[in-house]
Amino acid sequence: MLDLEGDAALGSFLWMLVCVVLIIGLAYWFTRYVAGRGALGAFSGGRRMEVLDRMPLGRDQSVVLARVGERYLLLGAGTAGITLLAELTEEEAAAWKPPETAAEEKKPGFKEAFLTMMKQRERR
Repeated sequence: MLDLEGDAALGSFLWMLVCVVLIIGLAYWFTRYVAGRGALGAFSGGRRMEVLDRMPLGRDQSVVLARVGERYLLLGAGTAGITLLAELTEEEAAAWKPPETAAEEKKPGFKEAFLTMMKQRERR
């Protein structure tokens, strides 16, 4: 006699397992290839506009140094909107730019971030 309930439960389990593996695989692919290479277009920033630095001042308030073309803008961003605080020369903006480090250039991929998170959980 066939055990239809057991077969249905096994089929459901296998389908759920395939879905979980697919989700993890897509997350890995997305962080590795799409987000890591700036293929998101509007989210990755372009050559003409770039946020160089940001300093939070409080809840929903910050000061932003942005480069738009050849212009450097010091902006105040808050819930009421964005306000131009000053337009800086390239020399003044260079003093505000954070130093570029090797750590910023090499960002961890999905695998490295996942392994780091798992190691931190094991320590707890």
